[in-house]
Amino acid sequence: MARKAKKEVMHLSIEGELTIFRAQEIREAILPVIAASEEIEIDLTNVTEVDAAGMQLLVSSKIEAFLRGKSLRYSGHSKAILEMIDLCDLGAFFGDQMVIGAKAAH
Repeated sequence: MARKAKKEVMHLSIEGELTIFRAQEIREAILPVIAASEEIEIDLTNVTEVDAAGMQLLVSSKIEAFLRGKSLRYSGHSKAILEMIDLCDLGAFFGDQMVIGAKAAH
């Protein structure tokens, strides 16, 4: 989990698996950032695998930020993330800009 501040946006990146085996660890890294920052961007470029627990974490983090009046967005959606978002039909919920490959567009 890498962190860097740029202007007033707190940037995080999740690398590797976003699965039940790491969900608690990642949650413990995200929640303090939501509490301390007004605007958060989480880069998902390097997520190699995601399961239902990982998706629940992304959904609950987005809701937590919303309830606190904060802005949380996801960027750099990896193939694994895009496939799970599509499978769960959560694209509209997240509302993030996503690059959809040519195969997915057909």
